[in-house]
Amino acid sequence: MAYKIEEGCISCGTCAGTCPVEAISEGDGKYEINPDVCVECGACAAGCPVGAIVAP
Repeated sequence: MAYKIEEGCISCGTCAGTCPVEAISEGDGKYEINPDVCVECGACAAGCPVGAIVAP
């Protein structure tokens, strides 16, 4: 199961820059993680400045 970006996302884009497989893109009001591409490495969660990304 892929990581998930919750409502606390401030759309800063930091997570997209840390994702090694480019599974994160800008969505409607917040960034989104493509579950088919996510490899569950946790780089996005570690880099999120507001803690809006949660583990599966």
